[in-house]
Amino acid sequence: MSEEPELTRDNDLSQTAATKAVIDGMIAGLNRHEINGMTKYFHEAFRWMGNAGCGTKTGLTEFQDNWQRPFQAAFSDKVAVDEARIYSGEWAASFGAQHAIHTGPFMGIAPTGKRVEIRYMDFWKVVDGKIVDNWVMVDFPHVLRQLGHDPFQGEGWEAYDRGERTPPRPDHDK
Repeated sequence: MSEEPELTRDNDLSQTAATKAVIDGMIAGLNRHEINGMTKYFHEAFRWMGNAGCGTKTGLTEFQDNWQRPFQAAFSDKVAVDEARIYSGEWAASFGAQHAIHTGPFMGIAPTGKRVEIRYMDFWKVVDGKIVDNWVMVDFPHVLRQLGHDPFQGEGWEAYDRGERTPPRPDHDK
């Protein structure tokens, strides 16, 4: 049997209901496009750690100024639809998609007015009723493709799935 990973080793399972309440409230607030008042969900010094293109935000102000506001400026009429949420002690996770209209500049692309799907995955750590850490994956390549820009310049591995290219094999597979 393997050892419990470091970050979940001391997970207090008695906190599941409290974690669920914090995350459900925060998601409802984000879906209402709230920026002010989010201190009831986020610890002031929380960390938001995103994938390439999203960046890392330290503290609620940095998250609001360098993620929430630019995101809301780029995408209007945003509605998030979680496909799954999981709660276990001080931890929660979800994945799904936001559906929005591209009405502001995004990654150098002028507003197109196109409706886009923005897929995401979140993992949260909640301590004492506040989110202290949030690991995030936002599928920006998928968004960029919907806006007419291929960040992989035709080299995406989906071509293997469609039989358009043959994937390379390591020498030991030959």
